[in-house]
Amino acid sequence: MKKTWAKSGMIVLLFIFLNTIGFVFANQLKEWGFDLTVLFYGNLLLFLVSYTSFSMSTKGISSKSNPVFFRWIYGSFMVKLFLLAGVALGYIMLVKEQVNKPAIIICMILYIVYSAFEVALLMKMLKRKNN
Repeated sequence: MKKTWAKSGMIVLLFIFLNTIGFVFANQLKEWGFDLTVLFYGNLLLFLVSYTSFSMSTKGISSKSNPVFFRWIYGSFMVKLFLLAGVALGYIMLVKEQVNKPAIIICMILYIVYSAFEVALLMKMLKRKNN
């Protein structure tokens, strides 16, 4: 249990690191046409979803039953998919023509970063479990 908290703390550190980069380069990002509000809330949402998904996946990894493992893993995937797609669709429908495409692209890149980080942590946990 203690190791799980340490691993999830790494996701928190990633969130803090990404926000720090955003604050340090805020003026430059504004000059390039990025909406900082979209970037901040996008990063916050991706952090919360990744943290939740990571927690669900660790429960699946710690399970001794294969069906329970797959339920947790697929459940975490479904939470990510539907929540992020719903929020993106809601944002696009809400602001219509004023969609900040550069910020959306950065949020998609952040999604890849969070997902890769989450998978790397889960693979390390799974490797330790098998050893």
